[in-house]
Amino acid sequence: MFGDRLRDLRKGHNLTQAQLAEQLEVSASAIGMYEQGRREPDNAFLAKLSAFFHVSTDYLLGIPAQRELSGLIDGFTRRLEEQEDLMFRGRPLTQTEREKLATAIRVAVAVSVPADLEGGTR
Repeated sequence: MFGDRLRDLRKGHNLTQAQLAEQLEVSASAIGMYEQGRREPDNAFLAKLSAFFHVSTDYLLGIPAQRELSGLIDGFTRRLEEQEDLMFRGRPLTQTEREKLATAIRVAVAVSVPADLEGGTR
């Protein structure tokens, strides 16, 4: 379960095992072993993953299978800003246009989320 979740999150963020390993300051082989279920994470590594991917440790462990919306939005907008070959209506978007689009998405979410959900926990 944990290995599948880790692989799905990593691929969902368009990261290789080596890239994720570098971000988390572990070896690429450790990431591979976690994903294959040949190694179990300790609490410190779970906390690091949780913060990096903006998901709860419960999600990582499969209890229950819920993801924090803010984490999904953060990941999506980050990828949007980084995607250099992104096109709209047949025309490549500039870095500034991609950043504005990501900001617009964040603003739309901010005004759409009910006030009682703001500041909720993961």
